[in-house]
Amino acid sequence: MPPAAAGEPSARAAPPALDATPAAPLQRRVHLPGGRARVGTHERLLPQDGESPAREVRVGPFAIDPLAVTNAWFAAFVQATGYRTEAERYGWSLVFDACLVAAAATMGAAAAPSWWRRVDGASWQRPEGPHSDLTGRLAHPVVHVSFNDAVAFAAWAGGRLPTEVEWEYAAAGGRPGARFPWGDREPDDDGAFLPCNIWQGEFPGTNSGRDGFLGTAPADAFAPNGYGLFNMSGNTWEWCADAFRVRSLTRAAKARNQQAARSKERLLKGGSYLCHRSYCYRYRIAARTGAAADSSTGHVGFRLVFDD
Repeated sequence: MPPAAAGEPSARAAPPALDATPAAPLQRRVHLPGGRARVGTHERLLPQDGESPAREVRVGPFAIDPLAVTNAWFAAFVQATGYRTEAERYGWSLVFDACLVAAAATMGAAAAPSWWRRVDGASWQRPEGPHSDLTGRLAHPVVHVSFNDAVAFAAWAGGRLPTEVEWEYAAAGGRPGARFPWGDREPDDDGAFLPCNIWQGEFPGTNSGRDGFLGTAPADAFAPNGYGLFNMSGNTWEWCADAFRVRSLTRAAKARNQQAARSKERLLKGGSYLCHRSYCYRYRIAARTGAAADSSTGHVGFRLVFDD
């Protein structure tokens, strides 16, 4: 990892505090100076998602939490406010079938791939359904939270969700144009290079878990990027402030944008523990997807930014 350029923040010397006290995120947040940022890519890897072409934009200064919001911090929010997530109000959420607790009541999810199961009672504090809990996972990113839940939490915490420009600028960690937060080297399945929490093996049937995790990992797992930010690729998708939109005038893009507008889709960045190059090559910085603002799954979380 190269040293930060002059005027840019340096990598953190020690892991950030994981406790959920209100002061902790303020103490650990990383201040970024802003400037010119590259967004998107010239590579046409997933053109249907609108990740190309690359473009340069200006981003103002802001601060970002080096960690995704954890279960412990979200629990503090719930305890302080009595908030109930949309998954709790709806009574169900989507769980990847290989993660299911045997006793969970499930059914197929309409308009979702077959490996997603609608699980009654699944929520942020019962990630695999009523017979699961957060034992050993308080330091993991909170999941089963919708965009609307994330916005409510951000308002309570005094932050906000990042824009796509801010997210990509932060994820690059001082390496403009890099494919991943650590550079351009591709993760592999054999264990020689495992810089993030993604799928190893044949998706969706076999995951070797050689990176140490079959589901979520702690929010500070793996090495940080050049700005000291953890898990900007893999682990959990992260909600962003933007509405999802494909920047193209093609007929396919217009149809996708109409669908996104009808569903009130919001932008997600970063990929998750279910991504693999062979199926969902979206753990790249430029990669993106969209989901309905009231939807929730077991691989979507968020992190906060703060205005300086």
